[in-house]
Amino acid sequence: MWKAVVTAAVAFALLLCRSSSLDNGLARTPPMGWLAWERFRCNVDCVDDPYNCISERLFMQMADRLAEDGWKELGYNYINIDDCWMSMDRDEQGNLYANKTRFPNGIKKLADYVHSKGLKLGIYLDFGTHTCGGYPGSIKYLQKDAETIAGWGIDMLKMDGCYANVSDMSWGYPDMEMYMNKTGRPILFSCSWPAYAGGIKVNYTAIGNHCNMWRNYGDIQDSWDSVTNIIDWYGNNQDILVPAAAPGQWNDPDMLIVGDYSLSYEESKAQMAMWAILAAPLFMSNDLRSISPEARTILMNKEVIRISQDSLGMQGRRVIKEHGIEVWTRVIENKAFPSYAVVFLNRRDDGMPYKYSLTLDKIGFEYDMGYELSEVFSGQHYGHYDLKRVLTLHINPSGVVMIYAVPMS
Repeated sequence: MWKAVVTAAVAFALLLCRSSSLDNGLARTPPMGWLAWERFRCNVDCVDDPYNCISERLFMQMADRLAEDGWKELGYNYINIDDCWMSMDRDEQGNLYANKTRFPNGIKKLADYVHSKGLKLGIYLDFGTHTCGGYPGSIKYLQKDAETIAGWGIDMLKMDGCYANVSDMSWGYPDMEMYMNKTGRPILFSCSWPAYAGGIKVNYTAIGNHCNMWRNYGDIQDSWDSVTNIIDWYGNNQDILVPAAAPGQWNDPDMLIVGDYSLSYEESKAQMAMWAILAAPLFMSNDLRSISPEARTILMNKEVIRISQDSLGMQGRRVIKEHGIEVWTRVIENKAFPSYAVVFLNRRDDGMPYKYSLTLDKIGFEYDMGYELSEVFSGQHYGHYDLKRVLTLHINPSGVVMIYAVPMS
């Protein structure tokens, strides 16, 4: 009897330990960086396509660009490897290791190189039996893999959920967090747990206790339709998603595809603005070696980044949806006496700028003395608006007007 009581007490203590809140001190604002997947996928052909294949050369070149072209100073400081970096088998001791042809110097050397640039290195694992690309999974090796990546000097882990039972994720992701914490190395933890569980009927309190950020919707593709599908999903489910976001724990609508092939200039501004309103992690997936000046300007906009990185960490909401126009607002700077970021998003398909008017009280502004308004991308100053003065904007097709509103002192 006494043995049973002791066993139960130990089990309860272990459960409490495993259920403790994530406290690695990371991602107090939405993390920023570069991630390989959307642009480079699982291209392992380094014979015919050495410039674009998943290799140490690719990640070293992207690290050079982040460090030398002004990205790092703006906060883009993670370089993230995605799937297809591994050998197809573990070694005789069960350890993961990188493909020796494409990563001849190993991940530790790559991490040292990235760190020498003042950057951080992220890597990819999968909770299941295999990664989505068919490489070794981690379900039977969580502790070993946590110790391995910590020993390499990894700073961020994206853990996918292919080839796994969703029911196992409620213990698997917390266990991985526990094992990483035990290494003593702070590793930002990006989880795919909610995405495989449907995104809505999940316990975000539990997920926030173990993950710094999490995917909860399908992968972004290089298309405007994909971007708007994600925006729609976030708007339609905002009552569940908004309370889950806070410093250290973020909803992740997936990568920025600004600078890739499909988005127009207006659509690129729209994605950047919306990800800032959503307090989303800002991980570019593009080719920084050949990015256009227009895409660079959008991604480097200091005012948009400042809104994204606001220390309150409050995710924005869709407050109006009418006539093909959506209005999204985000409280920033001071919850008791807030400034606001506002995005007016044109979803119409009639092919011309749309004239849209409203008063600030219609979107929840309350300060009687009014607000000073300016446009974030153009820098245009609109001046002082009280709650009843009509604001009229012209919003380009598939584009945005992004307003920064400061209460009058």
